[in-house]
Amino acid sequence: MRKFAVCGVSKRANDMFIRPMISTFAATSELVGLLDHDPKRFAVCKSTFPKIANVPEYDEKEFKKMVAETKPDTIIVASRDDTHVEYILMALEHDIDVITEKPMTTTARDSRRVMEAEKKSKGEVTVTFNYRYSPYHMRIKELILSGKVGRVTSVDLNWYIDTYHGSSYFQRWNRKREFSGGLSIHKSSHHFDLINWWLDQKPVEVFAFGALNYYGPESEHNPLQEDGRHCKTCQVKHECPYYTRWNSRSNSAIVKDDHIDSDEARKDGYTNYRPDQCVFDSDIEIEDTYTAAIKYDQGALLSYSINFSLPYEGYRLAINGTKGRIETTEFHAPSRVPFPVPEQTIEYFPLFGSKETINVLKQEGGHGGGDPIIQEDIFMGEDPSRPYKVLSGSKDGAYAVTTGEAVWKSVKEKQSIRIEELLHQPTYSG
Repeated sequence: MRKFAVCGVSKRANDMFIRPMISTFAATSELVGLLDHDPKRFAVCKSTFPKIANVPEYDEKEFKKMVAETKPDTIIVASRDDTHVEYILMALEHDIDVITEKPMTTTARDSRRVMEAEKKSKGEVTVTFNYRYSPYHMRIKELILSGKVGRVTSVDLNWYIDTYHGSSYFQRWNRKREFSGGLSIHKSSHHFDLINWWLDQKPVEVFAFGALNYYGPESEHNPLQEDGRHCKTCQVKHECPYYTRWNSRSNSAIVKDDHIDSDEARKDGYTNYRPDQCVFDSDIEIEDTYTAAIKYDQGALLSYSINFSLPYEGYRLAINGTKGRIETTEFHAPSRVPFPVPEQTIEYFPLFGSKETINVLKQEGGHGGGDPIIQEDIFMGEDPSRPYKVLSGSKDGAYAVTTGEAVWKSVKEKQSIRIEELLHQPTYSG
């Protein structure tokens, strides 16, 4: 029986880890401790999962006490992004394995601290990059490994976040760089890891542009120049297109938030947590639009863009190689798309020959069916029949975070940023 303690009793912790731990994998897994700064989160978690009513609860400052009393084999970290590093380091100091949500940390410096600590510890770090586990993404990996595209020369990845999902980052703590690292880390690290894994190459150098185009006080959609508003009580919310697109006039008492678990939590809220801060506040300090050019150590080039305020959500991908090209387009959350969307396929174009259309067997579950598969690897060990590695470690987490930080630093400093300098120098002065 493997014993787990959870740091950060978030919706992600509940859905991704606690639910399968006490159901699908209950025969081999035991939840022995919950740690968080907010007692309300314990109450919501235990009302959702009555089976864990007697699991001990610990304040965020009681990590050592939790370890001493519950003796976990593995720490699961699903707290706010900026807190990940301290829980990871404390777990490694106690020679305990760590499973952490992405991003592993919010800075290259903290990623380096994790890798250095892991070398001295008996514990190992796993980063839950579940995008790798999408059946489509695994099929693309297999196509590249089979040699069908030859040596990869360039990748085009354009990621689109719709006005429902995109605006949510600017209503919560994510809008503060000190908490999230900015969206080039909080969100784009997922995408950078996916590219790193597909290519099996290291990013070397980044040049990027970025801007705040849709949110903040200068937005052309801002109905009133006034700070401190909240959607729940805002007097001009029915003049705000980000609100009216997703909320009717007669059903506006509770602001929707996909990061809250239950009706109870939505009604009363968590302590010091507001999911309905105004997207036009002047204290918003992150970008909502990026484009980046990234060079890899074996010669591949990535052209990447992401936009956090678009009419629909999904991505367009093309991978070019010396023997052919892969293309695919995905529409996420089709229920939010105001037009019919096609079924996703993978198109393969040999350099000299006719196109092949590849239909992928879909799986049930979150993130395109990826969540149940990564949960099996987490709780049962990696699938021994799989001919390639999917589960991520601290090095993968570090390169994804560092690429995201390099994007932001390039935007800020208006120059290219070298990944190894950012990741390995004690202090970086670009």
